[in-house]
Amino acid sequence: MRSFMILLLVCGSCVAQQSIDEFTQQENPSQVKLTGKKVTDIEYATVGAHKLLLDLYLPKEPQGSPLVVWIHGGGWHQGSKSSCSISWLSNFGFTVASINYRLVDVGIWPAQIHDCKGAVRWLRAHADEYGYNADRIVVSGSSAGGHLAALMGTTGDVESLEGDVGGNLDQSSRVQAVVDYYGATDFVLRSKTQPSRANQKGSVVYNLLGGGADQLVDIAKQASAKFHVIKDDPPFLVFHGEKDNTVLIDQSEAIDKAYKQAGLPITFHRIPEGKHGGRIFYSGMNAKRLYLFVKSHTVAK
Repeated sequence: MRSFMILLLVCGSCVAQQSIDEFTQQENPSQVKLTGKKVTDIEYATVGAHKLLLDLYLPKEPQGSPLVVWIHGGGWHQGSKSSCSISWLSNFGFTVASINYRLVDVGIWPAQIHDCKGAVRWLRAHADEYGYNADRIVVSGSSAGGHLAALMGTTGDVESLEGDVGGNLDQSSRVQAVVDYYGATDFVLRSKTQPSRANQKGSVVYNLLGGGADQLVDIAKQASAKFHVIKDDPPFLVFHGEKDNTVLIDQSEAIDKAYKQAGLPITFHRIPEGKHGGRIFYSGMNAKRLYLFVKSHTVAK
């Protein structure tokens, strides 16, 4: 009987693995039909007259499902929660929360990280209402969202970046793993290697920080995940294209080096043909890498 049960478990695992293999080989995740329920425009906070909203992509059976948070890109000045490149994870038993945050026309740094932390606290406070398990949360994001996801992972105990957006201050904003798609992690470095994007008036980093990264060095460091790395930070999964001219790959190299120097777990995938975004990051082997990473870090140890 025991041998039979072990065989069933092994076979069940094989079926699950074949399922994700088949999916990543044959489907474009951004176009896949979702099998669960989507709940849109949930208000997690209000700042002044500005409402902060999130969407939930629930699996068919949301009770006890692991939670993955998605933070959209757009240079901190555009984009929205409606663009969620990993919503397909809900077809594999995960709840995915895609969040909005204040863009720079509404508030400059650190408004964006305050909002992301407020969203995570809200998600923990409302876990019973929607059924997902918020004990272990993976946060992910692309470009500007990758920058914020990386900061979510490395600023768990930085009081000045916690904020009080949305309340729920009895809940933790810490996350248990990070997936960073081509996000900036070192604005001081970027002020040297991409000055037109970090120092020039009207550039994306200038608008985020309220000035050039070369002039606002302390603020640039505060807004850079690399400068917050400490021994208890969570595991990272990083994707970056070697042909990315929007956010240079040295930004991912910076967090990779800082993590390795601290003895922390990080997996860095350099995508030889990758530019800044595109299907290559979210399909095929890279989709499978995402799936395996979030699965391994949403199971309590």
